[in-house]
Amino acid sequence: MADYHLEILLPAFLTGLLVLATHVPLGRLVLDRGIVFIDLAIAQVAGLGVVVADFIGWEPTGWSVQAAAVTAALVSAGFLIWMERRLPALQEAVIGVVFVVAASAEILLLSYNPHGAENLKDLLVGQILWVVPADLIPVAILYAVILAFVLFVDLAKRRVLFYALFALAVTASVQLVGVFLVFATLIIPALVARGLGVKHPVPFAYGLGLLGYLLGLLSSALLDLPTGAAIVCALALLAALSAIAGAVRVQMRA
Repeated sequence: MADYHLEILLPAFLTGLLVLATHVPLGRLVLDRGIVFIDLAIAQVAGLGVVVADFIGWEPTGWSVQAAAVTAALVSAGFLIWMERRLPALQEAVIGVVFVVAASAEILLLSYNPHGAENLKDLLVGQILWVVPADLIPVAILYAVILAFVLFVDLAKRRVLFYALFALAVTASVQLVGVFLVFATLIIPALVARGLGVKHPVPFAYGLGLLGYLLGLLSSALLDLPTGAAIVCALALLAALSAIAGAVRVQMRA
């Protein structure tokens, strides 16, 4: 039984490592730009691209579905850039509208699918336990390119490039781990590191994210819980414990 769990959990853990590699630094940039819910919106639109491709009848694992998801994400990113330039004060509201409309469109299209409820659940919480190592090779290459841009290009000053790379990263991630876990991975580690004002925020965020994935995967395997939701809750629990520890440390110094 232990070998069986390891066979399933190891690819899932590697998936988590890949997602964390790009999403922790991207999450810091999202917080810097003050557009926290952009990842939810773009992830939802990318999911809508997958649902549309499925509705048309395209092969679920084919390149046509990937193209549909990427195209949808890039179009939404382009629209958000256009709106940011014209109505910057209303950008968060626009992002929220994009998310709600994309989610509603998915529900409408999935209502024609007898397995629509299950497909919607997979889209939101993901199927990280069923990722196979072969699925990770193209994702790892894409993430490596994105991470290179994050490390060596000042994306804070390159709005279009940031949105494009962000859309590509989120599109790949949402098909691996689902919308909810994409948002949690982007925001929670970066938010905790910033909120606590730690000296080394990036290593801290990576460490918190890594521990969250590990705890979530183990609790999912041992307690038979939905894996994506378990990881999200593990990340939230670690965030809460970190905040409490930080408050206690401040009180002791006072």
